[in-house]
Amino acid sequence: MTDAPDPATDAPRRGGFLSGPRASTAALAVSVVALALAAAPYATGRDFDGRVRSYLLENPEILQEVSAALQAKEETARTGAINQRAAASPSLLAVDARDPSFGPADARVTVIEFFDFRCPGCKATAPEVLRLMQAHPDVRFVFKDWPILDRGTDDTSHYAARAAQAAHRQGKYLPVFRALMAEPALDKAAVDRILTANGVAIPAARTAMASPEVARHLADIQLSAANLGLQGTPTFFVNGRATASIQPADIDRAIRTAKAG
Repeated sequence: MTDAPDPATDAPRRGGFLSGPRASTAALAVSVVALALAAAPYATGRDFDGRVRSYLLENPEILQEVSAALQAKEETARTGAINQRAAASPSLLAVDARDPSFGPADARVTVIEFFDFRCPGCKATAPEVLRLMQAHPDVRFVFKDWPILDRGTDDTSHYAARAAQAAHRQGKYLPVFRALMAEPALDKAAVDRILTANGVAIPAARTAMASPEVARHLADIQLSAANLGLQGTPTFFVNGRATASIQPADIDRAIRTAKAG
């Protein structure tokens, strides 16, 4: 998952191996090991810190295990908080008539994806999402263009989102979605090339891309994402509940569970 940018800074965070989240994980691992050693008979004496360090160097997998467990716990808590907000305000996930959606309008199961065309996780899962659409023709799939990866004067994510919305108005959303996701180095020239290659009428597309209506639509998606507390892309919802995983197999499992419910 690609995190939404921190509005407080545009500069990338830098630091050593034990900075930021890694430092927290390492500190937690050291605390766990220290507690274990303190309970052992041989934990008394000098060079206690040295023994902890040696133990971690001899068993580095502990750091990985603690990191994985910590990340899983944080993700579970984050997903739970999102689902609480979604349950409290169902309108935040009401299907907007402006959103590209595919499948029966009265489907028992609806899948909603918030995504950015430059997000690596979105690009990796896109082919599987399209396959899930084929595997579940009775499910409604809704696409929420949520461009969050622009920095400074670089507005490629917004440009791609507006282009996709313009393609949607011409009935060409899915082929353009597929091509934008498959483009490894997305820039404005690549977006224009993809529109042309997929038969989008460029003059009409330019008008739509510059329209207040499309700008308002993307702003409304941003507002919904903020109110839901979303922190990155892609984020998937199955019948109004965020999935803890972005793995296609887990999303497929959630769809099948929703169908059986």
